[in-house]
Amino acid sequence: MAGVSSQSLAEARHELEPRLRTASLTLAEELFGVLDALDSNAGLRRALTDPNRAAEDKVALATSLFSGRISPEAAEIVRGLVAGRWAKPRDLGDALESLAATVAIAVAENRGQGVLGLEGLENDLFSFLSVVESSHDVQRALSEPQADGAAKSALALRLVPTAGEEARLLIRQAVLSPRGLKPSALVQRFIELVALRQERWIANVSVTRPLSDEQFVRLQAGLNRLYGRDLKVNVSVDPSLVGGVRVKVGDEVVDATAVARLAELRRKMAV
Repeated sequence: MAGVSSQSLAEARHELEPRLRTASLTLAEELFGVLDALDSNAGLRRALTDPNRAAEDKVALATSLFSGRISPEAAEIVRGLVAGRWAKPRDLGDALESLAATVAIAVAENRGQGVLGLEGLENDLFSFLSVVESSHDVQRALSEPQADGAAKSALALRLVPTAGEEARLLIRQAVLSPRGLKPSALVQRFIELVALRQERWIANVSVTRPLSDEQFVRLQAGLNRLYGRDLKVNVSVDPSLVGGVRVKVGDEVVDATAVARLAELRRKMAV
């Protein structure tokens, strides 16, 4: 996904983030249900992504279709997506799939008190992949398009009997609606989303010289206060920074190094 679709997805993720603190698995299920409806109707996908159609008209169409069938929260997320611009009709479905999976991932994150919940979900999904990839018979059974969906879902969940509810939902989705992929490939995509979420809990810090134990403790406490969660802090030494510190948490970079300040000064002088 690139261009306007990538921008629309980034905006949707930003708008979704505040909801994730109290997200429920039901919300993820509803969004996956809307995705199934879009995937089953090519005309609807085209209508909701038509660049020549006003955003208000597309939002009104989505509202008329899904009003009363999904929760107000899910409906608002869908309206936000439909109001965006999409290069291809499929991109809307891909974005909806990503948001639905992110909601399920956040539920695991909240239930497991952060990174531990994410690690548990990741382990469940990896366990599923390991079993599937070790058996060609299982791969064929899960990929057979004519096979009964309930039977495929039951088989998939039997492979990971101790998996949490979030992993079970994502695995069922991958088996029942792989959207042109092998189920294992879609599960791998979900794992990548888990890894992306995990980055929010890891602070990669670059400093010019090694920190003392006391300095490290103060740094970690300060970062935890700044981000409002207990981060895993990785410190590396980079003498080229010429003083200061650089912190990267997920996509956010806080740069207070002399190199960064000099670069900013050069930019201002060039204006």
